[in-house]
Amino acid sequence: MPQIVPGVVEVYVIRHNVGDWRALVLQRAVDTIRPGSWETVYGKIDAGERPEQAAVRELREETGLELKALYNITVSSFFLHTSQTIQMAIVFAAFVEDVTEVTLSEEHQRFEWLSVDEACERFTWPRAAQALRDAHHLLALGNAGPVEDVLRVI
Repeated sequence: MPQIVPGVVEVYVIRHNVGDWRALVLQRAVDTIRPGSWETVYGKIDAGERPEQAAVRELREETGLELKALYNITVSSFFLHTSQTIQMAIVFAAFVEDVTEVTLSEEHQRFEWLSVDEACERFTWPRAAQALRDAHHLLALGNAGPVEDVLRVI
């Protein structure tokens, strides 16, 4: 019987400037898993770590960026056939300062700041496009409006 494990975080990194959304997309390095694929900040939740702590840590490790605000967006699942596990990804949107430079970790070889539509086209995984669209729908003005108290984590 498969287990359900909330083991990873996905962090959609957003620069928001007066209604203009730019989403960060990262291209995996050729010597890593999923070589050449385009994705968002992604990583495992360490033992004893809360998902929001993992999101902040992964943001810093993979991009060098500092967080302005963090929002809980959704949960997505996928099946890992090698371990017979349904992996749960806790999905966040992270607003960062309006900067263009990113300090990539060795996991990635390129980055781009794209519009929501461009980022959705670039992502390798279709569920990434849906998660970014959900984040944009909920946070288009740079906050969650009437549901700020429910979605804002940091």
